[in-house]
Amino acid sequence: MRGGDVSLDGQVVVQKDTFRYLGSVLQKDGDIDEDVRHRISAGWLKWRQASGILCDKRVPQKLKGKFYRTAIRPAMLYGAECWPTKRRHVQQLSVVEMRMLRWFCEHTGRVRVQNEVIRDRVGVAPIEEKLTQHRLRWFGHVQRRPSEAPVRNGILERVDNVKRGRGRPKLMWDESIKRDLKD
Repeated sequence: MRGGDVSLDGQVVVQKDTFRYLGSVLQKDGDIDEDVRHRISAGWLKWRQASGILCDKRVPQKLKGKFYRTAIRPAMLYGAECWPTKRRHVQQLSVVEMRMLRWFCEHTGRVRVQNEVIRDRVGVAPIEEKLTQHRLRWFGHVQRRPSEAPVRNGILERVDNVKRGRGRPKLMWDESIKRDLKD
């Protein structure tokens, strides 16, 4: 056995880079790429289960949009309140959402219709707005907790302890910073 290995009844437990806990995928490096992929695949799983309704031309598009809002989008946003999202994660979710909406509006392939027109037609707000709403609702729950609650202490302390210097921040054009700004 090496120094970091864990043994249970004489059997060594293998170290993993990812771990699934309560429906979320936790990564060793603290990123959420695997969790976002998992949530997207959960959304497509719900989509496939309901494709009989969503692809039926006799079902009104507003009803399809309502079904999407109540069954598919919650599967994609489960646990997203706590995600430290980057632009690429929101972009991935937006792309998947638009593919689904275009599919049940029968606007796939060569037909060029703006995303806003499709969203109005089915009555669905952008997933980015819903993600923000979920996060703000969760933050409100945490903020209303008693001051001695461990959840409140851990999160609100980090928000309150952020100190900024006076004046405009210095411009730093290091390659790693450029890369971080893109994310």
